[in-house]
Amino acid sequence: MHQLPVATDARLTEINHGDWEGVLAPDIAARYPQEFEQWHTAPHLVQMPGKGGECLEDVRRRVRAAFDEYAQKYDGKTVLVAAHDAVNKAIICDLLGLGMEHFWQIKQDNTCINVMEYNEGTWRLVLLNSVNHMGFLFSGIEQAGL
Repeated sequence: MHQLPVATDARLTEINHGDWEGVLAPDIAARYPQEFEQWHTAPHLVQMPGKGGECLEDVRRRVRAAFDEYAQKYDGKTVLVAAHDAVNKAIICDLLGLGMEHFWQIKQDNTCINVMEYNEGTWRLVLLNSVNHMGFLFSGIEQAGL
């Protein structure tokens, strides 16, 4: 054990799916066919319906604020950030200068490791979606979530 401090940051909370939260994908597709289709084809245009529902831009903004703070606060240090699928995809797109329309082009397997470096105002992707610790180079698993 390294006995390092662990902190939580609400800005890294997974996207709030609003009325879709806790509902199975087939049920969402039946109740919200157009929005569900758009989520899979043009996710940057979707505002999750219902109270608290977010869009990817909401996620991108709050997560980017956290990463900007970490870069300043922990300059020259290594920091572990643990987050969920949509959070990871949003920040990876953002740090690489990609719009949220590229959201589905980023794969994030469960327990994957991403490594990003920050140096003098520039972010660089060093490692993406590594699952080597799971015993394979890449996963053929497709996530069943939204």
